[in-house]
Amino acid sequence: MPTALTALTGVRHPIVQTGMGWVAGPRLVSAAANAGALGILASATMTVERLRGAVREVRSRTDAPFGVNLRADAADAADRVRIIIDEGVRVASFALAPSRELIARLKEAGVVVIPSVGARRHAEKVAAWGADAVMVQGGEGGGHTGDVATTVVLPQVVDAVGIPVIAAGGFHDGRGLVAALAYGAAGIGMGTRFLLTSDSTVPVAVKEKYLAATVKDVTVTTKVDGLPHRMLRTELVDALERSGRTASLLRALRHASAFRKESGTSWPRLVRDGRAMRHGREMTWGQVLMAANTPMLLKASMIDGRTDRGVMASGQVAGLIDDLPSCAELVDRIMAEAQATLKTLPGTG
Repeated sequence: MPTALTALTGVRHPIVQTGMGWVAGPRLVSAAANAGALGILASATMTVERLRGAVREVRSRTDAPFGVNLRADAADAADRVRIIIDEGVRVASFALAPSRELIARLKEAGVVVIPSVGARRHAEKVAAWGADAVMVQGGEGGGHTGDVATTVVLPQVVDAVGIPVIAAGGFHDGRGLVAALAYGAAGIGMGTRFLLTSDSTVPVAVKEKYLAATVKDVTVTTKVDGLPHRMLRTELVDALERSGRTASLLRALRHASAFRKESGTSWPRLVRDGRAMRHGREMTWGQVLMAANTPMLLKASMIDGRTDRGVMASGQVAGLIDDLPSCAELVDRIMAEAQATLKTLPGTG
């Protein structure tokens, strides 16, 4: 099923495995790439040195194209871009809009630039700066999210920009892929669905929590880092929402210290990243500090398997997923479903 996405990136199928911190490591990314999807390595929770090693590990596992996801506002973003260029990575994706200069540097090196956006105006900005494509996530998606549904924001972005658009938020099967293509998208991005595969390194006990969840068990809270964050509702999330300001700040300080050690980030760099996060947003310094809760609370679940101490970012589609296929089985199934769905549409059989 060739689309503008497959032509741009060189993958076989118009499916993207999104970059999820602590989840999208070398094993999952290489499995997704070998299945014909675009695997995206999550780098924000890695040191710069670890990122280079992870890229090389993916390369040792697959000959297929893959990408690396970056935080555009990170103080060491330029160092990470250098690794992408040096190591010949095909795609650079961004959780926030990269600068015009960063886009130009990557494009000069032949790297495909795909920022993630949540609104039409953001897509228009990065398209004007030279981005090759955009991934737009609707409010159904997991992690940091907005409040506009994919079915509303996707056509807005498709109509506003002249570059390929990848639809994310609410996708998990072939029917969704066909629907996204009908809206004008060039493919779909999936996070929760790839997390729930046998190739994912997330502990089995955590995967079982996701599989047991219903659509109503997925909620949005601002108590983790001050920004809307979609995740599974658990006793810990309920406790976070009941906690007062002082307890939240003390917890944030503790987690900021832990993340600094884990990521190799200095306190001055954490402050610089915090300033970048504040730019253009109405956020207190307390909320900026709380952002350190996200990586450490995610690590507790996704790495340590402690669902009682960690949070589990999740799209609403978790309530529709009930199995753990391999990436190859998942991608093959989605493409078969998509072809079957197309045949049922009037005038296409």
